[in-house]
Amino acid sequence: MDVIVLAGGFGTRLRPWTESIPKPLLPILDKSMIEHVLDVLPNSQVDRVLIAAGYGVEQMREHFDKIPLPYEVIIVEETEPLGTGGAIANCRQYLSDGTFCVINGDLITGLKVEEMLEFHKDNGGIATISLWEVEDPSRFGVADYTQSTGKIMRFQEKPPIEEAFSNLINAGTYLLEHDIFDMMPEIPHSIERDVYEKIAPTGVLNGFPFRGTFVDAGTPASFVEASQACISSNRFSSGSVQGDSWFGEGSQSAGEVSGSSIGPGATIAEGCNVRNSVILEGASIGENCVLDNCLVGKGTTLSQGTNLQGEIVDHQA
Repeated sequence: MDVIVLAGGFGTRLRPWTESIPKPLLPILDKSMIEHVLDVLPNSQVDRVLIAAGYGVEQMREHFDKIPLPYEVIIVEETEPLGTGGAIANCRQYLSDGTFCVINGDLITGLKVEEMLEFHKDNGGIATISLWEVEDPSRFGVADYTQSTGKIMRFQEKPPIEEAFSNLINAGTYLLEHDIFDMMPEIPHSIERDVYEKIAPTGVLNGFPFRGTFVDAGTPASFVEASQACISSNRFSSGSVQGDSWFGEGSQSAGEVSGSSIGPGATIAEGCNVRNSVILEGASIGENCVLDNCLVGKGTTLSQGTNLQGEIVDHQA
């Protein structure tokens, strides 16, 4: 099976971090975000991964040239914004025959793709969407899902909460057949709005609800949440967990740290209180600093007594 990873965005909500590092390459614990995305894939069933990217393409090529993976990785460049559907269509020439997978490039998820694939093949149709239950579905694509048939009969993109069909939202992983390309316009488009909404009433769109973990790591708050999810599920291969925080190799802390990840070689001085934050590699936090829900970039130095809440501090600042 081939896999398309949608990584074409500019990561604007994580600026200034993403002005020098593409969002898919930002580290979550000891792996890049996109490597965590790839970890959800069953290696035995993946032949090729196509990364649909429009920003930081060369950095991504260099990154994956250094990583030994059990499948081929191709970076497919978008020279203009194509939307989700256009990005998928842009990868078509590299796809083999048969079912293929599409996954958003900023997801930390506990989805069992192999179980979803088995369901997709058994239930027929040309598309299966992973589904996740939320309290407020108004910021997402929402499915009118029939449990007895496994079908999505209506699909709506970001409806007002009072008009939402259900609390089951599009969780960003799709299994598709090549017939989907016949439904796509030849211009940049959203597969969610321009394809799924149209094909749902015909009975060819499946839903696959799942439980466990689902975090879209595209905002500062959700980036912290993604790090915490990776800590709690032991998604790291180096460093160690102390309490509810992860400390990378060579990091040191003389302060209080909770709900946070501290990158390799980072130091936290005496009297500091770091809560629900991400401190990247080589950062130095001076004495008596207070950080709450912050992102601190690579190699950054914070002077003693700094007090920040909900801030993103750039790399090398």
